[in-house]
Amino acid sequence: MSIPEIFGIDVFNESVMQERLSSDVYKAFKKTIEEGKHLGQSLADAIAVAMKDWAVEKGATHFTHWFQPMTGITAEKHDSFISPSGDGHVIMEFSGKELIKGETDASSFPSGGLRATFEARGYTAWDPTSYAFIKGNILCIPTAFCSYSGEALDKRTPLLRSMEAINKSALRVLKILGSDAAHVTPNIGAEQEYFLIDREMYSKRKDLIYTARSLYGAKPPKTQELDDHYFGTVKTRVAAYMADLDEQLWKLGVLAKTKHNEVAPCQHELAPIFSVANVATDHNQLTMELMKRTARRHGFKCLLTEKPFEHVNGSGKHINWSLSTDTGVNLLNPGKTPAENAQFLTFLVAVIKGVNKYQDLLRISVASANNDHRLGASEAPPSIISIFLGDELTAILDSIVKGEVYHATGKQYMEVGVDILPNFKKDTTDRNRTSPFAFTGNKFEFRSPGSKLSVAGPTTFINTIVADVLDEFADELEGAEDVKEALNKLIKRTIEENSAIIFNGDGYSSDWVEEAKKRGLVNYPSTPDALPHFADKKNVELFERHNVYSETEIRSRIEILLEEYIKTIKIEARTMLDMANKDIFPAVSSYVKELAQTAKLAGECGVNAEYENDMLRKLTDLTSKMYKAYNELSEIEKPLEQPITGCEKLAKYCHDTVIPAMKVLREPADELESLVGQKYWPYPTYGELLFYV
Repeated sequence: MSIPEIFGIDVFNESVMQERLSSDVYKAFKKTIEEGKHLGQSLADAIAVAMKDWAVEKGATHFTHWFQPMTGITAEKHDSFISPSGDGHVIMEFSGKELIKGETDASSFPSGGLRATFEARGYTAWDPTSYAFIKGNILCIPTAFCSYSGEALDKRTPLLRSMEAINKSALRVLKILGSDAAHVTPNIGAEQEYFLIDREMYSKRKDLIYTARSLYGAKPPKTQELDDHYFGTVKTRVAAYMADLDEQLWKLGVLAKTKHNEVAPCQHELAPIFSVANVATDHNQLTMELMKRTARRHGFKCLLTEKPFEHVNGSGKHINWSLSTDTGVNLLNPGKTPAENAQFLTFLVAVIKGVNKYQDLLRISVASANNDHRLGASEAPPSIISIFLGDELTAILDSIVKGEVYHATGKQYMEVGVDILPNFKKDTTDRNRTSPFAFTGNKFEFRSPGSKLSVAGPTTFINTIVADVLDEFADELEGAEDVKEALNKLIKRTIEENSAIIFNGDGYSSDWVEEAKKRGLVNYPSTPDALPHFADKKNVELFERHNVYSETEIRSRIEILLEEYIKTIKIEARTMLDMANKDIFPAVSSYVKELAQTAKLAGECGVNAEYENDMLRKLTDLTSKMYKAYNELSEIEKPLEQPITGCEKLAKYCHDTVIPAMKVLREPADELESLVGQKYWPYPTYGELLFYV
């Protein structure tokens, strides 16, 4: 079958609904969604029957409410369609009640204190704006997840709230500007980076199994210095994996578009076409799940951890974000004359102000133990949030502030230096890989999120902060006698007051840290530094104002994320100690024993054993150094074995004390790896992991 024939065949999408539902039911369903109303029971029953019949015909035996708890992955409980018929047989049934609402245990998922162990009830509720789909023999129904008392326990609910908030706020501004748009939708495209390593090699590394990150590993003779992997020819085995993954994603309606090798050996990327924020979030969760499942079938292990290997690039997830209207207008498209495009400039400066005012929230939205290792390295933006606009847009904003007419340079052409190739038009902005939040032509690219992070959180934050600024704009403009004059003053003032967040330079430069400090920009280097500020007064007021998070929900998320941080470090520290004690020390001892025996024999024969004796001294010195570090980490790790109380304090302890002790333990271990004979070292090395055949 061709790609158009297989695309979306496992999705209960528009074409299937039009085919399976009566005209009246379909129209009523679409109207209900457009107006944001609840489905009536009879309408839900009609849709449920059609959905069940379609799913059963395609081999489905069960259904599940597919939701996204605060674990960062998806969750599902499978119920079969069978119902006793009374004569010893069964019939396949599915009701509107089962479609709309489900119940699951809410106390066993992370809740940050919202649910106690004895308070188990939680509910799942169908999100009809995201299509149901079939995975294996399971009909998956995208749902929100909330507690018995109504608090959001998932990532979808706040995202949907934020989408509603930005729709209302953007429409207020558009109405003032004379637009006839009736709906505004945030769209995202999530570029997904990942590593593929040989599964047999993976199975021999305890650190990869327990933490998805290598906790030991000496630098191999070659890493990524030659840049020969980036966009290089895809290996046959990897190409087969990518082709298999593409086909599965296309069947589920995921707009998988681009695939290529990334900079680091074994690192790759998959990028989709833009889609509506909640649907794109579902698709990215499916993508990550299928990446891992498909890898097993091809003899790989897919690592989505942000920094699985030292000495090479880590993996991010770049969220491309834009706003579009139901009339087909991209509100961040500058058009041919961006200096004269009032609508574009209004939304552009709204984003700039939102990012400047709530830069702390953007840093918080990407905070995790593993992403801390990645941010600020050679492949990722720094933890300091700034906006890249490029020379032309920056010049336009400068001219507005100065009250000068902007003189466009017109389209520039690039000379490519080969006669047979035509000159091509040059983009008005270059790309800045070091910028956390970069304007890239008709959208913003948020480059800080880590590769395994759900895109729901950052997107929720972006939607909300921009909605808040748009409301401020609308409040000011709605009472203006001369809207054009008021808008010009508003745009000019907004640029003046928020210019500190605009930075087109090198974010990796050490000078930028000092410059950012002078500008008054926030710098939270670590997760324990960042997360507590989620509950700052201005942030609580922001989210409550737009009904995205209550203060209770915010504080629960701080606790969940800090606990996750602590547990991640605890597991890593335990794993390092286990590997050192059970594997590395015995391996070094075995090698030392052989060297000592060889040196003794050489001495007895009157032969100079300079190599053996010199190596023995090095190995014993390093082993002593490592053993001392092992004992220190053993003591330092003990407080983590107690029940977690005082999350903020314990998270800081992890960052300030445990992680440095882990680094001290790793240093001699990695040096030992480079000296110990290959047959003695207990684990596959970086060279073997990264350069499999």
